[in-house]
Amino acid sequence: MANIGIFHYKVGGTDGVSLEIDKWKLALEEMGHTVHLCAGDLGELDGALIPEMHHHRPESKRLYRNTFIALEDFDATGYQKALETQTEALVQRLDDFVKKREIGLIIAQNVWSVAMNPAVAVALEQVRQANGLPAIAHNHDFYWERVDGVALTCRAALELADKYLPPRSPDIRHVVINSLAQRELAARKGVNSHIVPNVFDFEGSGWQVDDYNRDFRASIGLSEKDVLILQATRIVPRKAIELAIDFVKALNARERRDRMKARGLYDGRAFGDDSRIVLVMAGYSQDDATGQYPALLKEKAAREGVETLFIEDVIDARRGVKNGRKAYSLWDAYVFADFVTYPSIWEGWGNQFLEAVRARLPIALFEYPVYAADIKARGFRVASFGNRIRARDERGLVTVAPERVETAADMALAWLTDAEARREVVEHNFRLAQQHYSMPALRQHLATLLAAKS
Repeated sequence: MANIGIFHYKVGGTDGVSLEIDKWKLALEEMGHTVHLCAGDLGELDGALIPEMHHHRPESKRLYRNTFIALEDFDATGYQKALETQTEALVQRLDDFVKKREIGLIIAQNVWSVAMNPAVAVALEQVRQANGLPAIAHNHDFYWERVDGVALTCRAALELADKYLPPRSPDIRHVVINSLAQRELAARKGVNSHIVPNVFDFEGSGWQVDDYNRDFRASIGLSEKDVLILQATRIVPRKAIELAIDFVKALNARERRDRMKARGLYDGRAFGDDSRIVLVMAGYSQDDATGQYPALLKEKAAREGVETLFIEDVIDARRGVKNGRKAYSLWDAYVFADFVTYPSIWEGWGNQFLEAVRARLPIALFEYPVYAADIKARGFRVASFGNRIRARDERGLVTVAPERVETAADMALAWLTDAEARREVVEHNFRLAQQHYSMPALRQHLATLLAAKS
């Protein structure tokens, strides 16, 4: 059994990488290993805190921007010096952690691929080499997958990408989460990799109403007769949440409201003239590089007459207190949702898709490339916005063919009003996910990877 170190910029959050780290840690511990976390932000978890690893520190953001977007804060020499200075500050602290915890295997979570804090990539590889350690590079996203493009800005940035993103070594086993990334990594870097898709725990009882979360709807300003459409992702442009606004607008059309009033909702609730259909955004917007996207969504929603609630101030990775208020977990939001929207135009895999399936909720989604390549053929039943972006509006927001939105709204109407049709589709999806994307499947993948490193 090994002492394993998992390294990332942050852990314990509701973002996809943090959630997968939780699952890997649990699976490895169930297999008998000891797992130590090392991150720049630990959330509420135990582990080694190295603040310089966090990707939201000003110096980290500056280095990222000057590596991948524009060399605007340094000249080429100044950039290289800044990279070296930040790397040196990290090396000693990472080395101390590795030695103190007697780490025998490094698992690098995204730091050798997306490089949101470039100095971490360099420092961790230097420490790995100095200690002669094997590693698994768990690559969720790559720097070249940025939706708005990437431009390596100078020779030092090019050398960083070539040498460390990812590093090439016979002692490093690379993991990707989809077949598109596997092919692209091989083509760009000559690196072979193993696909480990995102998974979820489909065992045990589902998330339920309990004494803690019973007041969830009331706390965010919804009543029992309202329809809660949940957008559980982070609020960043590639999530294309504007499509969810279009969807809710279509669902709220008079003829569909009339049908909901006549039929009632799937669980016996009445739907009346005063019932609202509300798009509830439970994710956080901290990772929006420009800070403008939430405002654009609010502007569009107001223009289209769609009611939205942004509730990141009361959602946390775990129940507790946040900003002086009672906080609910993301899973509590799923308990009270009636439907899930997942309109992302790009995902490395798609955690929120599995979460919605686990919660036995119907889903409307855009068929993003990885879904189309790796997931769709499994046979999941969803309300689809299609797989083509029609255009972007004057504000840069995504649009799809209107008939796609209307068809998705019609499917959603059936799943919101017909209990049997809803039950059949969510159980079908649950069984498929349980078969292909479960924790036992993850343990099999990890056993293969660890055998290769032994």
